[in-house]
Amino acid sequence: MKTYEDALKNLTDRGRLREFLPIRRDGHFAQSNGRKLLNLCSNDYLGIAGDSALQKKFYAQQKDEGFLDQFGLGAASSRLLTGDYPGCHQLEKVIADAYDKEACLLFNSGYHANIGILPALFGKKDLILSDKLNHASLTDGIRLSRASYKRYRHCDYSHLDDLLGRYRTQFDRAVIVSESIFSMDGDRADIEQMVRLKDKYDCLLYIDEAHALGVYGPNGLGLCADHGYLADIDLLVGTFGKALGSLGAFLLSSHVAVQYLINSSRSLIFTTALPPVVTSWNLFVFQEMLNYEEQRKQLRENSEKLRARLEDNKIKTGGSTHIVPVHIGDDRTTVRLAKEMQSLGYLVLPVRPPTVPEGESRFRLSVTADMEWLDLEKAVFDLARIFKAIDCNS
Repeated sequence: MKTYEDALKNLTDRGRLREFLPIRRDGHFAQSNGRKLLNLCSNDYLGIAGDSALQKKFYAQQKDEGFLDQFGLGAASSRLLTGDYPGCHQLEKVIADAYDKEACLLFNSGYHANIGILPALFGKKDLILSDKLNHASLTDGIRLSRASYKRYRHCDYSHLDDLLGRYRTQFDRAVIVSESIFSMDGDRADIEQMVRLKDKYDCLLYIDEAHALGVYGPNGLGLCADHGYLADIDLLVGTFGKALGSLGAFLLSSHVAVQYLINSSRSLIFTTALPPVVTSWNLFVFQEMLNYEEQRKQLRENSEKLRARLEDNKIKTGGSTHIVPVHIGDDRTTVRLAKEMQSLGYLVLPVRPPTVPEGESRFRLSVTADMEWLDLEKAVFDLARIFKAIDCNS
């Protein structure tokens, strides 16, 4: 019988063993094993999680009156018991108003949201159509539902059209599910095409804006807002754990959908609510983020220059956002190159299957608004040098 030890050895031999790497955050740098590394792996796109001055500004609000309501460290219960407090409702209202949506519902993370919403809303008489490269949390949510599902080729809306044409009439409801910005490839979904197909086939549209919130659109409200399609999105998920430097997630939808989820979403009902201090911080950073236009501009400029400089050096990349993949292919080569980059002062980690498809191991360079271009330019220079040394692009 195969043991866990055998499985771990197999992962090690294939260059796929994953291990924790303790770090200390220092702005857009990371301290690891006594060394200072440029952090190219973070989702802290606006630099909020590494902004100690902003966090001091938040904690300066502390007062004795109502301290536990605003800065308490534990909700001590689910929201449907005694874990519901005014801060939750205040945050939900502020977010719903910002998006001009009927209702908002908080979840403990993007993973909690996606594994809780999809199984609650869609059953065995329904059809889910999912982009092939959707995040694992969406895939897990789909699997937990009893709905039939089809995967369409990545951002191939002709394929999606064909699947809807063949199967839509066989089901009571159909929902198109997609990320707006894909977390490993750094490319964008075509919101306009999905809205067109939603209307053509009488579907619902579920968009996960995890990597677009804070970065795109008026006031950083995401890619759907950027293209003017907020009113067309039936279920919009956003997370606090990326550009907003925190923890938690939210759903924007109709009053009816939100009320139904309060009564049926297992990942909401059967978990302790976020602590008041997290909800207060989420409200604080959401309102701060709305005005971060200069940071969004800086992030776009850094990302565009990084991608262009990689291409100038014949390094295989892709996408069009602040997530910049560097395609390598072989697992062990990717691990080796990551270690070499770390030795040169960069926190770069290997991304391997099952996070990405077989044969598509890579680096996922993640740009943040508080990075200096000179640091990124030097990273490209060093990356090109180690690539050339092993003829990585041959």
